[in-house]
Amino acid sequence: MKSTSRRFTQKGFTLVALLVIVAVLAILAAMLLPALTGAHTRSRQIQCVNNLKQIGLSFRLWEGDNGDKLPMDVPRASGGSKEYETGADTYRHFQVMSTQLFNPRILICPADDRIAAASFDQMKNQNVSYFVDLDANESDPQRFLDGDRNITGGTEPENGILKLVPGGPASWTSAIHNNKGNVGLADGSVQTASNPVLHSLLQNSGDPTNTWRIALPE
Repeated sequence: MKSTSRRFTQKGFTLVALLVIVAVLAILAAMLLPALTGAHTRSRQIQCVNNLKQIGLSFRLWEGDNGDKLPMDVPRASGGSKEYETGADTYRHFQVMSTQLFNPRILICPADDRIAAASFDQMKNQNVSYFVDLDANESDPQRFLDGDRNITGGTEPENGILKLVPGGPASWTSAIHNNKGNVGLADGSVQTASNPVLHSLLQNSGDPTNTWRIALPE
């Protein structure tokens, strides 16, 4: 009788111990999940910044080989993308830099659900995560050159073109970086910005009488 009782006690203890272990693991998982999620978010943000830095360098390399002009200022006949001045053709501004960009995957933000093109020849807007400022130039180094496509302004885009005015409204949607984003500037730097910081960057980056034409890959 004592032996049987001991066996039941041992089984009961084992079951209780198992339940305790499961409960502890569940608590640890609940504690670690936010940290892991945050680390994953930061990792994607860093990769997006690196993408934009490489894209900015590609713009500068292309510019150095084409009379110090960006693709948006050079006609198609000379290898540029000047005629593609609508958001319907945003990808063209990147496509002409295929040699400098090397791989179309660089045009996809890791926080975006879009898929990279298999090759530059097959590229469409849906294979691009970044906008292009059609009027960017080195003479205004704090001007936007490119950035995450989830940017918005005070008006709706017209034919894929978002018009921004320094000092005017600007913000990010929740589509990619959860109401944040990254902006590449004409001087080659990249800024990670919340909505207030984005507005500040726009306010301090140019003549308030100018209207910037932002080509979105819609």
